This record gives sequence, C-alpha cells and structure tokens, in this order.
Amino acid sequence: MDDDGRYRDGRSDFVRGAKDIAKVAKKQVGKKVGRGVDKMTDEYTKRSYKRFEEEDDDDDYAGVPGNDGGYYRNDSRANDDEGHSDSTEGHDEDDEIYEGEYQGIPRADSGKAGSVDGVTAAAQAQQFRDLSAFEGERRKDQEELAQQYEAILQECGHGKFQWTLYFVLGLALMADGVEIFVVGFVLPSAEKDMCLSEPNKGMLGLIVYLGMMVGAFVWGGLADRIGRRQTLLISLSINSVFAFFSSFVQGYVSFLFCRLASGVGIGGSIPIVFSYYSEFLAQEKRGEHLSWLCMFWMIGGIYASAMAWAIIPHYGWSFQMGSAYQFHSWRVFVLVCAFPSVAAISALTTMPESPRFYLENGKHDEAWMILKQVHDTNMRAKGYPERVFSVTTIKTVKQLDELVNLSEDASWHEKWRIKLTSLFHQVWSNFQTIFSPEYRRTTYMMMAVWFSMSFSYYGLTVWFPDMIKYLQKQEYSSRTKVFLKEKVEHVTFNFTLENQVHKQGEYFNDKFMNLRMKSMVFEDSLFEECYFDDITSSNTFFKNCTFIATLFYNTDLFKYRLVNCKLINSTFLHNKEGCLLSDISDENNAYMVYFVSFLGTLAVLPGNIVSALLMDKIGRLRMLAGPSTFSGISCFFLSFGNSESAMIALLCLFGGISIASWNALDVLTVELYPSDKRTTAFGFLNALCKLAAVLGISIFTSFVGITKAVPIMFASGALATGSFLALKLPETRGQVLQ
Repeated sequence: MDDDGRYRDGRSDFVRGAKDIAKVAKKQVGKKVGRGVDKMTDEYTKRSYKRFEEEDDDDDYAGVPGNDGGYYRNDSRANDDEGHSDSTEGHDEDDEIYEGEYQGIPRADSGKAGSVDGVTAAAQAQQFRDLSAFEGERRKDQEELAQQYEAILQECGHGKFQWTLYFVLGLALMADGVEIFVVGFVLPSAEKDMCLSEPNKGMLGLIVYLGMMVGAFVWGGLADRIGRRQTLLISLSINSVFAFFSSFVQGYVSFLFCRLASGVGIGGSIPIVFSYYSEFLAQEKRGEHLSWLCMFWMIGGIYASAMAWAIIPHYGWSFQMGSAYQFHSWRVFVLVCAFPSVAAISALTTMPESPRFYLENGKHDEAWMILKQVHDTNMRAKGYPERVFSVTTIKTVKQLDELVNLSEDASWHEKWRIKLTSLFHQVWSNFQTIFSPEYRRTTYMMMAVWFSMSFSYYGLTVWFPDMIKYLQKQEYSSRTKVFLKEKVEHVTFNFTLENQVHKQGEYFNDKFMNLRMKSMVFEDSLFEECYFDDITSSNTFFKNCTFIATLFYNTDLFKYRLVNCKLINSTFLHNKEGCLLSDISDENNAYMVYFVSFLGTLAVLPGNIVSALLMDKIGRLRMLAGPSTFSGISCFFLSFGNSESAMIALLCLFGGISIASWNALDVLTVELYPSDKRTTAFGFLNALCKLAAVLGISIFTSFVGITKAVPIMFASGALATGSFLALKLPETRGQVLQ
C-alpha cells in the first residue's frame, strides 16, 4: 500500500476509534455527556487532519473522494455515518437553525462561553486554563452589558409597563408590611384563646422576625440563580398558604409554626421586589421610583391597622364547636391579612421575568423579547405605536457550565437530590463572593449600617407601644379604690366589680352571681357560706384569704388565682374550661392600640414623599445619613415623654424622619452590587436586619417601666454610628446599574 493509502486508512481508523468512544460514552454516562464527547472528538479530529495535511503535500489529498463520495478535507465524517452524532441523536447542535430566527430575534453578538454540556473536569480545565482570566472576561462582559442595558432602557422609556409592574410589586411589599403587624394585633385576643404564658407571648411576637430572617437569606440567594419572578412567586405562595392555615389551627405550637413558615415566605419580598423593579428602571428614574415603591410598606401597615380596628373588637363574628374548636374574630383578621399576598401572586403571573437576569445568564432571546414588550407597551400608551424597537444585538455574559452527571437509570428522588445539591453549592458560592476582596469592604460597611438602623428602629417602634401601655396601666392604677375592714352580710353582687382592692374584709352568706371581676384584689379577707356563680374574671386574685363552706359553681377562679388561701369545706363545681376573650369593656384599649399603630404608620408619608423627590437630587448618602442623624437627635426627646399623647407624638416624629433613611438604604443596596449578586447581598443584609430587630426588641422592651435612659443611649448611639459609616460608602447616584 502506498503512503497516500496509509495516511487515508490511518485517518479513517482514527475517526472510527474516536466515534466508538463517543458511542460508549453515550451508553455509559448518558446521551448528554456523549454529545459532549462527540463534539470534542470532531474538534480533535479536525486538528489532527490539519497536522496530517501539513505534513503532506497540499494537493495530494485535496480532492480524493471516499467510497461514499465524501472528501476527507471537506467532509471528515463521510466515511463513518454511524459513528457521527447525527446518526445516533438525530442532529448535531452546531447544525441547528438559530431558535430565534423564526421569531425575528437577532442573534446575540456574544454567546455563551463556548462551554459544552457534560464536559469533564479535564476538558473544562483545558478550555478555561486560567479561571481568573475567565472571570476577567466575564466582568468585562458585565460592564459592556451594563452600559448597553442602560441605553436600551432609555429607548424603552418609562411608562405604562413600569407603572403596572409598580403596582404589582407594591402588593408584594404591602404583604410584608402587613406581616409585621399581624401578631402584635392578635396577641391580646390569641393569648386568651390559647392560654399563653408570658414567655409564649414573647416567642410569638418574635417568631415572625426569625422566619423573615431565614426567608430573606434563602429567597435572596435563590433569586440570583432561578430568577426574580419565579422565586417571588414561590415565597409569596408559601406565605399565603401558611397565613391561611394559621387562622384555623387551634394549638399554640401549630399556630407558632404556621406564623414562622408564613414569615419565611414573606421574607423574600423586600430583597426581590427592589432588585426586580430596579432592573426595569433607567438611571435618572431609579432612585425616585424605588422610593415611591416604599410607600406600599406604609400602605400595608395602614391596611393591617384598619382591618384590626374593624374586625377584632367584634366578638360576635365568631363560632365554636364545643370547647375543642373556636373561631373568633381575630382569626377572621388573620385570614383577611393574607389577601395582599394572594393578590400579588395573581398579578405577578401576568408579568415577565427580569430581562437583566436573563442576559446575565446568557438567555439572549428571552431578554430581547421582554425588552421589546416593554418598549412596545410604553410606546403604544404614549401614542407612538409606529416606533420600532431598534435594538438588534444585546450583550450576554459568558457562562461557565457545571457538570451534573445524571444517569438515565437514576431514580427521580436521586435526580432531585443532585439538582438541589448543585443549586445549593451555586447559591453558597455566590454568597461567598460578596465577601471577596472586591466587595468585602462594601459588605462590612453595609452590614454595620443595616444592623445599627434596624436595632434602633425596630427596638424603638416596639418600645413606644409598650411604654404607652405602661403609662395607661399607671394611670389606671392611680384610680384604684381601696376598701379596708368592710363587713358585708346577706348581699347579692350581680354587677361588675372593677379596679378595687379589699383588705381585711369579712363576707358572710353573700352571693356573687353573674358578674365580671376585673382587676380585683382581695387580701386577708374571710368568706363564710358564700356562693360564687357564673364568674368571669381577669387580673383578679385572692391573697391570704380564708374560705369556709363556700361553693364555686361555673367560675374561672382557678387555684392559681387563690394565693396562699385556706379552703375549709369549700367546693368547686363545673369550672369554666379554656381561656376566655377579654371583656367587652376592653374595647377602648383595643381601639387605642390600633389607632396608635395607624398614626405611626401614616406618619411616614411625608418622609416617603421627601425621599422620593430628593433621592436623585441630593444623592443616596446624604439622604441616608441626614435623616438618620436627625432620628438620633429626636431620641433625646423621649425623656419628655411622660404622657400617652407625648409618646404618640414622639413615635410619629421618629417614624416620619427615619423612613427617608430606610428608603435611601434600600436604593443604595440595590445599586452597590452587580446583577448576579444583587438579591443575594440584599437578602443577606435584610436577614441581618431582622436579627438586629430581634435583639433590639428584646433589649429595649426589658427596660419598659424601669428607665428611659438606656433605650435613649442605645438608639441614639446606634443611629449616630450608622450615619457616620454611611458617609464612607460610595455614592451611586448617576451610575448605571451594575
């Protein structure tokens, strides 16, 4: 055989061997990996042919046909149809028609990083030998995309589409505002239904913040990997389902779990909503409209206060099935509070995913179609339907595909386990990057600002109502009537006894029938041959008393209300079961709680308006540090809050000033981090915010009725620290969204 024949046969043997390897790979590790090996084989054989041909004369084999009419140079696969992936898989991805061509979608000018599905670690190492160089290319792509994306948003304009999305995402933010108030409003009624102790009440008050802390971190990380819209839909669905269940469950543990899960669900609202909306806003509109979006948190608080005011005091709105199942008016309120979340889910299904998220993940076609939708919607609404979306190509960021080996024989749960494990590693890796040298200083500074503001804000906003309750209690106690050494015989008490103290009294053959005892104390008294029938009590105690031949029938005077008392020939029959709701006379106190919350929430309206109008004029840092400083100064006025009206006024002043700082902090957080890390960083910082809230609430409320100096010093010190550190952050006004 001549040299030409040996070359020809050698190359054919090489091709056949390589194709056989591809076949085996497909059978052993799946078609996906097999196609990857097939592609690498094609590339390697092409390079090998080139070496063969360089060693040979250019004309020796230039036109030598194969047995089937193919050419070795021009059709290297002509001799082995069965070995080619076209025969085994139907077609090769390189030969596919561009999937967007039939829709008129232009091809991206920079596709993915040329990665091959299922390539081995060695192939990845060969393709990206220097990972830092790849990251540099990716960062360059992101910078080019940021500039082009800003120009595209300028062409799309700000109009009907953004305003529609504004109201849709506003419902999600409103649901977050409602969640904060739910437990606080139902606690006075729920504690009677569930017989809650003081520690249980405290845990119920904090469990929502703990759930939101977990939710913010989890959903924020997922939103950077699976999409803003999809993650927000999942989180709101979890919130809605468990909020619904919490209105029906009867036990304390089950109610606690449902509120925890509901908090986990709503925890993703703030990080995702602000990031999602910002990616549809051009630079000159971003600060203003993100501040307008913050108003829905205020609307959520107003909605919760109004619904509590209208529903909870109406004790007639209830039913029960024996003593085992009770559905009182506060449960109706919990159910109504789930409506904003349900409405947000329904509206969000009509909105598209963030095109910036698609472009960051190499999905050019989907992003182009959404941006065209934004452009066309706005132009039609402005009366220019003839204007055409002029963008032809959009930069996409290079992607580094990861090998996920899913065998065809693997069970469904094994596949899900592998996918979830891979997703977890991606989320965790993305979280670690916000502490990389590039972002480390910014992240630590933002952590300090978020923590200091949250510690003082949430601590004081819960401390104010507790102080108002304490002042109410002090004023109520000042009107207590005291009776000493009274002697009462053969008298029937069938009216309400309230706010009285009876010391060293003697009661003989008296009847206490069909009455309510509220804040009553009997000390060192004697009850002989008395009859207690159908007694409902609250905050009533008998201390060091003696009961002789006394009958208790259908009362709630349980033994814990009898402190160091002697019972001689006395009997308890048919004690009332369970815990009863507060007396109807407590309506005034309930209305006051709702009214105070309503005023405190409404007071942030001026701060919202001011921050929206000035955010893009004076900058984020000034808007953050200025109101935060004034909030710290206003804390010193707390020393003058010696009355209920004064505390309400200070609550409104503090809330109205500090909300501008919160708006600026939200905008700054969105703009400091790039798109592929935005919700991860925002979610982490918001989780830290909820942790600081738990600490602030626990510390500040422990000083109620003891001293005002400690809360004043803590709040003012934290706000001063946050203001100082805020000025060290980079200003983002006038910059394109990274």
